[in-house]
Amino acid sequence: MAAILQRTVRLRAALRPLCPHSTLTCTARLSPADVHSPFLACGSGQFVASTRKLHVEPKSSPDGAPERLPFSKVTEEDLAYFRKILAGRTITDPDLLESSNVDWLKTVKGSSEVLLRPQTTEEVSQILSYCNSRNLAVNPQGGNTGLVGGSVPVYDEIILSTSLMNNILTFDNISGILTCQAGCVLENLSLYLEERDYIMPLDLGAKGSCQIGGNVATNAGGLRLLRYGSLHGTVLGLEVVLADGRVLDCLATLRKDNTGYDLKQLFIGSEGTLGVITAVSILCPRKPKSTNVVFLGCETFEELLKTFQLCRGMLGEILSAFEFLDSECMRLLNTHLKLPNPITDCPFYIVIETSGSDQDHDSQKLDNFLEKAMASTLVTDGTVATEQSKIKDLWSMRERVTEALTHDGFTYKYDISLPVERIYQLVTDMRQHLGDRAKSVVGYGHVGDGNLHLNITSPAKDPALLAAIEPFVYEWTASCQGSISAEHGLGLKKRNYIYYSKPSQAVALMGNIKAMLDPKGILNPYKTLPDDLK
Repeated sequence: MAAILQRTVRLRAALRPLCPHSTLTCTARLSPADVHSPFLACGSGQFVASTRKLHVEPKSSPDGAPERLPFSKVTEEDLAYFRKILAGRTITDPDLLESSNVDWLKTVKGSSEVLLRPQTTEEVSQILSYCNSRNLAVNPQGGNTGLVGGSVPVYDEIILSTSLMNNILTFDNISGILTCQAGCVLENLSLYLEERDYIMPLDLGAKGSCQIGGNVATNAGGLRLLRYGSLHGTVLGLEVVLADGRVLDCLATLRKDNTGYDLKQLFIGSEGTLGVITAVSILCPRKPKSTNVVFLGCETFEELLKTFQLCRGMLGEILSAFEFLDSECMRLLNTHLKLPNPITDCPFYIVIETSGSDQDHDSQKLDNFLEKAMASTLVTDGTVATEQSKIKDLWSMRERVTEALTHDGFTYKYDISLPVERIYQLVTDMRQHLGDRAKSVVGYGHVGDGNLHLNITSPAKDPALLAAIEPFVYEWTASCQGSISAEHGLGLKKRNYIYYSKPSQAVALMGNIKAMLDPKGILNPYKTLPDDLK
């Protein structure tokens, strides 16, 4: 395999002349007037009729906090009740509350004065029953690794942390079904399963901090979605405490159950606005006996997409991940984290992972793919890792981009779903649109899922830059029939942009469901649903 990659030096000299302009240009542009009309630009540059009517943005900043709703304030009597049921686990010390009031990006800060740390479903039920009767707002919180302000208070909501609900309840070694409390950290679950020859069906860069309940509540995607699908498919059952304290026990461990409505799906991706997830049962795949990671370089995004097509065709059932990052991401990794580029400099980089049961079989398929990819000049350089330490090093080039961005300045983050052939054109168009107003504009993400992570940095928070980014980014996404949130959720920051991806009838129905399950609106207020529903 090493010999195959060494041939890239002479293969590079034989590369065909590259087209100076990508064929994936988007000629259509939307003005604000276009966005509120029944006609949206399609990717081909033509205009097509659309039944989707986008919202009229509120007068205040759409991603800013709305006015505080008329919830009650916490009293000494309330604290006495909480201390009675949570002895030693009712936190009011401002220093201890500080980290729970601020999101991971340090862009949203609440002013909660109470942090509750239940250990059981019964305790969560007691808390919510009481808060509902007192009209006290509650902010459910897992690992607090969210990127859209959904996991921290906006005002003085009580923080309900699931961190102490971290027990594994059962694991079936035959079916691979794991049942655990919502506060289990994803990495701890992975380690537990690996000892039993299984793995979690999802893998995230924040796995050392994020919790499975939060993963489910946000319908987190991650690096293995291409192989194992979304949590809507792998989660078999949930236990959820509703706003009034009722416990909804849908903690099934069956692959098939076609009896009535599949209620658990309502809570997957609901961001804690419909109920508090307290336990999860999830289907886990067997641990692969053979894992390979390849890091490749491409000259154009068009060639990267052709490599993806070739990869899917030749690797088939062993392909478990196909990720990309651009040269700007690599620059940030080099500059801020001192991570060296494992190959020669290229405009685009690919991380491919294969997982299978036979090392010889998988290596042969991978060799054949690499030989074909370089012989056709789709790939200009690359390296392969089969040892765990080297696999980890190559994956860090993709997983640590978010960390590198935090060192580059204030970051505006966008998590977009687009048709696969369109995903990088948004980065190109954004760079052209912003010019020198932004410090960095970078793109990386999950090619197999059509999920782009667009990140824009500036030396400090810049309202003028934000006004140039939004709503441009959402109009562009809507013009290509994309989604403004692929896997991060809407939270506080993106709630009012939901109409760019969902028709008004669907949003209204979401409001009806919220009103039915949480009539007082105490669960994670100001998040997910737009202000005009209130």
